Amino acid sequence: MARVSQAHLDARRRQILDGARRCFTRNGFHATSMQDVFKETGLSSGAVYRYFRSKNELITAVAEEAFDRMRHAFESASRETPLRPLDELIDGVLTNALEEQARRAGTDRPSVFAGLILQVWAETLRDESLAATLNAGYDRMRVMWGDVVRRYQDAGHLRADVPTGHVVRALMALVQGFIVQRAVFKDVETELRSGLRALLAPHA
Repeated sequence: MARVSQAHLDARRRQILDGARRCFTRNGFHATSMQDVFKETGLSSGAVYRYFRSKNELITAVAEEAFDRMRHAFESASRETPLRPLDELIDGVLTNALEEQARRAGTDRPSVFAGLILQVWAETLRDESLAATLNAGYDRMRVMWGDVVRRYQDAGHLRADVPTGHVVRALMALVQGFIVQRAVFKDVETELRSGLRALLAPHA
């Protein structure tokens, strides 16, 4: 029997994740069944279950991937020289990340994927396993944000007399609020961008 390559396995896993993401974005977690995922991906139940044993595992995988992509995007942007103004970094990374994930979900509306993130957050209230996954993701995110904040503090773009961890917590709350507003109020990009600049851009 021919051995299946890792590239083939990775491509199949990607096919399933992208199909599940489209279903979740279109119908929500609870209205999506595994049968919907089979139909969306064009794969048999056995092919899907080889990678994911349940819908909850699919939800967790979608959440983990979104976390990792967001974290890597912020890490990459924060290493740029010279440093971008912090408001531009936050707006640019979040907007690009939401647009990229929306494309993977089969829509050109980033607000739709922002809504999927809200569903993930709500699901953690009833799913302890997903909550643990998100908490681990937030722990990694806080470490990354700590590095970002220290760079901006050292460069004089943020106050250095406030503990880094406190600034990190506030910035993460701001990022989460950005996502909530994109999901709930839809066309607020211009207002959010202007408000971020007022809050975070260095004073002239």
